[in-house]
Amino acid sequence: MATETVLPAGIPVPDTELAREATELVRDSTSELIYHHSRRVYFFGSLQGRNRDLSFDPELLYIGAMFHDLGLNEEFRGSGRRFEVDSADEARRFLRAHGVPEDGVRRVWTAIALHTTPGIPAFMEPEVALVTAGVEYDVLGIGYADVPDVDRQEIVGLHPRPDFKRRILAAFTDGVSPRPETTFGNVKADVLAHCVPGFRRGDFVRTILDSPWPE
Repeated sequence: MATETVLPAGIPVPDTELAREATELVRDSTSELIYHHSRRVYFFGSLQGRNRDLSFDPELLYIGAMFHDLGLNEEFRGSGRRFEVDSADEARRFLRAHGVPEDGVRRVWTAIALHTTPGIPAFMEPEVALVTAGVEYDVLGIGYADVPDVDRQEIVGLHPRPDFKRRILAAFTDGVSPRPETTFGNVKADVLAHCVPGFRRGDFVRTILDSPWPE
């Protein structure tokens, strides 16, 4: 791995061709909102990794963080798949095109695909756990006190979050509302229930009771 540049909170960011190309791709193809959020996810995920004494590959964590919301983009809204899968598939194509070994590709794909599935990533490989930890920190404030104020301020100073709560909910709504069936059993159903008039979430119990099985 190439040399690294130290950025906010003492977190080393991979100074590699792979990381640079990922940054350029995401910055060019997503909104400023998603770009800054994705970078914060890397920093906060890295800090949580340090707090938990986890050994992780910063390059893989960086790619997972940068690509994790790419599937919200307009071009994916008719895919019929969960946006997490579209995001993960884009990361996999990118990594394979750069000759990254399959174990690394698998870790990044899994990290992205599971980042909105609470209760599972924390028990998997560090890169998988820490993409989710970064997302949970930045979006939900989970573990907020785990990061010193000075570190948090440095990160937000570089990647600001003006009106973030409202804007990220709008981005989720725009990215997921064209495929509402993909929210069944996951947290994005809450987003549509709050933000899309007339949305009716899937019901697991009704699905069982109404299945074609006679009993």
